[in-house]
Amino acid sequence: MMWLAVLCAVAGAFFLAFGAQRQGSAVKNNTGGLALGGSGFLRLLTNPRWVLGLVLLGIGTALNVVALTLGTLTVVQPIGAIALVITTIVNSRDQGIRLNRATIVSISACVAGSALFVLMAVNVVSENTHVTQQEELTVVLLLAIVVVFFGGALVMFKRRLKSFFYIVGAGTLFGFVAVLTRIISQQIFDPNKQYLLNVQWYSIFAIAVAGGLGSWFVQSAYSTGPPDLVIAGLTVIDPIVGIAIGITILGELSDYVPPVVAISMAGAAILAIVGVIMLSRHHPDVVKRRRSAKKELRKQ
Repeated sequence: MMWLAVLCAVAGAFFLAFGAQRQGSAVKNNTGGLALGGSGFLRLLTNPRWVLGLVLLGIGTALNVVALTLGTLTVVQPIGAIALVITTIVNSRDQGIRLNRATIVSISACVAGSALFVLMAVNVVSENTHVTQQEELTVVLLLAIVVVFFGGALVMFKRRLKSFFYIVGAGTLFGFVAVLTRIISQQIFDPNKQYLLNVQWYSIFAIAVAGGLGSWFVQSAYSTGPPDLVIAGLTVIDPIVGIAIGITILGELSDYVPPVVAISMAGAAILAIVGVIMLSRHHPDVVKRRRSAKKELRKQ
């Protein structure tokens, strides 16, 4: 079963990588590097390349769910970082981009940091099989604050927002979606056999809002940055946010955590986040867009 889980995780990473690259290039061609608008999104729905990317992303997500079902988080979760490497290689060849040293170092930091964080976290986190209503409400209320913050910034500063903002927003929102999805799945399979009757309506609503806004952020990030940067943000920020919520709110921290492990986890998280920041500043596509923007300003 474990080998099958590994194969599903690797296949899922390939589908996610190619799906992100297809959608990223479609959005870039559709918007010309400008912010994504409502009419632009509707045009994407009829773009074969974007739709193909959506299908590939759906298959990749399904394979990852199967992998997590058959295997353990310790083995499966770090494999998802392969998607970042694959996306970078595929996108650079598709767009004719030559990767610089800073980009390679940034990607290495993202992959190493996120993998180390997850591998250490699974050894100090104990699963909470019964989430109380108070804990669930706390997660939903905290998500509401996050939605208001990122949604408000989107409304007020849409023209000034960069890809890094969208990536951080999407990763944070999808981290909450993952936590609420796990809570709902536990409620559905609760031993009391009430199934869907255990599920709270506000959690469903919260997932819908966070998932919708997060998806919009992902598409907006595609329009203002390369797809490998988007994948980097999601594979780094999403699991860190999810694990942080599990530890701080759901009480999933083990009774004893060695100080060296706690410090190492913090260091790994910082390394991964620094990698994303570096990638958002030094990726060849980002540098090219920055230079083009400066030329346009000079002409004006």
